Amino acid sequence: MDGSTLSLVLFSGTDDKLNAAAVLTAGAAAMGRKVNIFLQYWALDAFRADRIGKERGLAPEAGPEGAEAYRKHGGQHWSEIFRQARFALEQADHIVFLVDGRSELTSADLELARLLRRLARPIALAVNKIDSPVREALAHEFHSLGIPHLFPVSAEHRLGLDELLDHVTSGFPVTEQDAGGQRQPAIRVAIIGRPNVGKSTLLNRLVGHERAIVSEMAGTTRDAVDETVTVAGRQYTFVDTAGIRRKGKTKLMAEKLSVVMARKHIRQCDVALVVLDAAEGVVGLDATIGGYAHEDGRAIILCVNKWDVALNKDKKAFVEKVRDAMKFLEYAPVAFVSALSGAGTSQLFPLIQRVYEAASQRIPTAELNRFVAGLHFEPEIKIYYVTQPSVRPPAFVLFTDRTGKLHFSAERYFINRLRERFGFTGTPIVVKTRQKRG
Repeated sequence: MDGSTLSLVLFSGTDDKLNAAAVLTAGAAAMGRKVNIFLQYWALDAFRADRIGKERGLAPEAGPEGAEAYRKHGGQHWSEIFRQARFALEQADHIVFLVDGRSELTSADLELARLLRRLARPIALAVNKIDSPVREALAHEFHSLGIPHLFPVSAEHRLGLDELLDHVTSGFPVTEQDAGGQRQPAIRVAIIGRPNVGKSTLLNRLVGHERAIVSEMAGTTRDAVDETVTVAGRQYTFVDTAGIRRKGKTKLMAEKLSVVMARKHIRQCDVALVVLDAAEGVVGLDATIGGYAHEDGRAIILCVNKWDVALNKDKKAFVEKVRDAMKFLEYAPVAFVSALSGAGTSQLFPLIQRVYEAASQRIPTAELNRFVAGLHFEPEIKIYYVTQPSVRPPAFVLFTDRTGKLHFSAERYFINRLRERFGFTGTPIVVKTRQKRG
């Protein structure tokens, strides 16, 4: 964490954290503060399983009680969840312990409170669902948790959150950059793909430590996990999203929410790393996921993972298969990596910066119109002038003598000539037309 970022852990035994996290993030942004919020799910079950079994091991031979916990909670998988939760808590600047204000105190609340107090980190107790003054009396019961800083809030109605944010950011340092200096923004990179293609392993490799839980169990990642690293003076924020399944295969509500959040992170990112499995080859769902990023106008890199275990090492042949399955992503570069061994992953940082800069490229209007003057469209169309109103993705407006969109062949011709002349590697290009009046 850099000196201008506050790290919060929103920790709870309940499942109503998503709304609270979104509101806290929005509130912090309005206050001009950058806040990293880590959500912790199922942490209590992981804590119990880890405590009952061997410390950090949770082996079945740890007695009948430990064996039952192992079978119930998935063994090492739950131990790893607890380890990640504990790591986030110990690194946090402030912990927000969220409880349900409409429910009575539970053993889960008491056990979590004892765990958090032992960490010796600043803690704020947020009693949620207090949406009217009449209900504020319900919050006082939670003083028995032994956490002095208690805040009645309603995440749904956005009540009490200003006071909570003021408290948790009261010691927030003001850097020279925050006081008015300019800082190059971090490139936000979403790691997307099917379940079990190695997204979490790739995140861990790129950030240099085990930030995400890695398991052979499909669907391990449900909350998006993000981490910011600095390489060659440039900041990159990587977001490991939940694996995206076909709609018919997504049945549990938690999985459906995970897919919704993954789609949201695609829309919010600057660059999408679409992870493919070299061992399984390209499947239809890969094209669907790549299409999400394409439709949202994100810069894209096709990242072929597990190349070290691919049976056929012919990169050219594999690229041909990728291009055949994803014709609409012909502009996206292909990188062959092994997240497990680290082979090829170092090339991703300069490649990410390259496609980000391409997506951010703005062509001066005069140069753009000189370029268009030398084009010859079929069928014949008169273009009076062209402008580029926006970037990420680059968008171009052509003022013509006709109504309606360009013919598909004319639009493709224009985009191909743009790429030949100006690059635009790894980014979709948006073309709009307007009829020149008068």
